Amino acid sequence: MPDFWRSSGYHLLTRDAEGRLEVTDDFLRAYLLRPEMQPPPEACANEVALYNGLLEEPRRRVADSEVAALADADARENFQVWLGFRDRLLAAGTLEGCYLRLFREGARGVPGLFIDQLVHAILRGVLDETPSGLRARAGELFFRAQTVSLDDGRVRLADSETVAMHAATGGFGNLGRLVVEAGTAPRSVELDVLDERSHANYWGRDEKYDTVLDVTFGAAGLDALCRLLERWVAHFLGVTVAVHPVQTIRDERWVWHVGLDAEATAILNDLYNGAEVDEDRLARILALFRLEFADPAAMRPDLAGRPVYLAMAMAPDRTLRLKPQNLLVNLPLASIS
Repeated sequence: MPDFWRSSGYHLLTRDAEGRLEVTDDFLRAYLLRPEMQPPPEACANEVALYNGLLEEPRRRVADSEVAALADADARENFQVWLGFRDRLLAAGTLEGCYLRLFREGARGVPGLFIDQLVHAILRGVLDETPSGLRARAGELFFRAQTVSLDDGRVRLADSETVAMHAATGGFGNLGRLVVEAGTAPRSVELDVLDERSHANYWGRDEKYDTVLDVTFGAAGLDALCRLLERWVAHFLGVTVAVHPVQTIRDERWVWHVGLDAEATAILNDLYNGAEVDEDRLARILALFRLEFADPAAMRPDLAGRPVYLAMAMAPDRTLRLKPQNLLVNLPLASIS
């Protein structure tokens, strides 16, 4: 299979005996090599010394006084944030362990960018050797915001950053931006929709984020997302679940649900509690799912054998921002591993 998502840092990691991704020095250095972490030419000697010392030994203990000695306030803040995150990674030992702890114990002080990067790397490992470009494209929903298109009864998702770039430049970079600024609308650029026949086109353009996923009920893209949700749960929690799309929730014994994003969580909560939900809000629901445990004993005894309903919904501005952690911390498990 082709290598993909090189920017995730997956190639810098190793696996432990349980298949989890172990934190390595090279993975930690990748953060330090980001432009915002590198000392600018005018950086003070203390900042340069701290940076070089961490490049040499990314795990070394850094005293508070070393950070306080930095002349630039932004540099002090950057190092404080990164060192706090680094210490969380090292305490957990694996990316998966760190990710779970962030949402079980609190993610205060950890930038969303770092959390998305964890998901990016973990999913790269989950998808290792997958033959499906559709599943890889579905994985982008876990760590990149999407813009929703509702045309001719189809529900399609495009990368929000890519959409914004095309809106600003017509897809022609700085040249297109000049055209827009001159008051001339650039030629529109159509993004390719992946399906069962074209999914192989994903390989080789995986870092461009320029393909569209169709998640209409019955579409192969929605099935790919279901399979990925199953693998996400199995990888973290060690339980086997089956996820299938449904068009409506018709269950008088509806006992549990999980929203896959903030909007879906709010809508499901209101529906479950019998609150009135207007048509505009209901129309934001993009997909509903039924999740079932292969082994009912893995569930809380009072809920064993009952399905869990999931939903995915767009915000009022037609964007979708999945929160994959919801599926890990909100399932009714018999025990927390």
